[in-house]
Amino acid sequence: MATASAHPRQAVGAAVMCLDSLSHNKLTALAPSLGLPMPPEVQGVNKIQRLAACLAAIRDDQLLAVARNLLRAGLGEVGLAELFALEDAVWSTEPVVGITAKIRRDVADAINLYDLARHRDRFERLLNQFWVLDDDPMEGWVSRSVNSRRGRLQQWVFDNRDWSTRDLFDDLGAFDAPPARFERFLAALVDPSSLPDEAAQLRVVEAVNGVLTGAGGRLDQVGEKDGYPYFHLVSTGPNAGRRPKTLIFASMEKPDIRLVSVVDNDVEVLQGSDKLLVYDRIVGRDGLRWKDLLVWWSEITGAKDEKTAAQALHRRLLASMPTDERSPQRQVYRSFQAIFEPQGQNHPALLPEVWLHWDHQTVKQRGVHALLNHRMDYLLLMPHGHRIVIEIDGPRHYATDQAYADTVRGDRELKLRGYDVYRLSYTELHPRKLAQVVTQFFAQLFDHYDAGSPSSRPLGQG
Repeated sequence: MATASAHPRQAVGAAVMCLDSLSHNKLTALAPSLGLPMPPEVQGVNKIQRLAACLAAIRDDQLLAVARNLLRAGLGEVGLAELFALEDAVWSTEPVVGITAKIRRDVADAINLYDLARHRDRFERLLNQFWVLDDDPMEGWVSRSVNSRRGRLQQWVFDNRDWSTRDLFDDLGAFDAPPARFERFLAALVDPSSLPDEAAQLRVVEAVNGVLTGAGGRLDQVGEKDGYPYFHLVSTGPNAGRRPKTLIFASMEKPDIRLVSVVDNDVEVLQGSDKLLVYDRIVGRDGLRWKDLLVWWSEITGAKDEKTAAQALHRRLLASMPTDERSPQRQVYRSFQAIFEPQGQNHPALLPEVWLHWDHQTVKQRGVHALLNHRMDYLLLMPHGHRIVIEIDGPRHYATDQAYADTVRGDRELKLRGYDVYRLSYTELHPRKLAQVVTQFFAQLFDHYDAGSPSSRPLGQG
């Protein structure tokens, strides 16, 4: 059980030292995939000393990447407590609602435990995703032992039904857990994987939201899983992240838009797919991945197979970019897909020609109050609500003092609206080094925003 956010160095150190059961040869072979600077095997140096030297060589700015690699590797040698500490270290970098200990207790008091525990096996598997249940080394030596959390769970929750939700949360350590662990656990309680009962889901959500309303958070439905509602915990405070509602991309000209209902913010796009694309699906905590975009495209076009759909979608996205095959924007897109698509479909979708704001008047008509950079070269919707704008800068961006000032001001406006802006210069995208630049930049970007392939542990990690 993790009771406080683990420092990345402590968490990585504890996990790496678990690898001392491996042979020297296996350590040498495994280290590169984990990003570990493992020193070579030297006669007279044992594995503990070698692992300690490895840890000392890891820079602070490498720790989170190593932690993520260890989590994705799923090594059996790393204990559950050490894995949870790694999760806490990684999750500590993500935005949280920040639910206080008092509010956590109020939430527990509002939930009927037996709405949660009605599916015994599913509920126990869920708890295993977040808490160390087998914490008694004598478990198994004594029959009917209740010295472990699992034993107490079975006796006081499943058998005797004596505990309240507060009793269980207290025993698990949920009230003292790091914010991200508690908040993920709270959302997982109503996940269809653990609670396939819509009526019970909605009762729990209503109870939780009744408490969280004044605490700056709520469980918000973001989609469906197998026909059941699917919820994320979202912030409702002044700095709350927003979920995309109207995503207009691959546009060839300024969109023709009208407000059908001003009261409901109901936007109608009057152009067809020959001029622009509108992604109208919910974007969840994993962001918008290539596979999500491909499923959407297949459904709206009626494509019969994945390969045909992917080829048609590539053609449509490229059609929105400059027609010159030598243009840096086209070259970056082609290089990106050639590098990442063969690795699978879980990488973030690279969306070209995205409208980030729209004004029925022109910049000249609007004057100094105009928003700049209406249309971006690329947008990436990353995990946990991060929005990444990527611009390919040509000579015009710096041709005059005014052009440079407009570029800086436009970036400032985007950042204040919650976007992270990255710029690539056309001079560094020379064909001879294009693949290297694209590979290194996007690999570092995905690692920084934890946009790798989802873990096989869907509830505990995301």
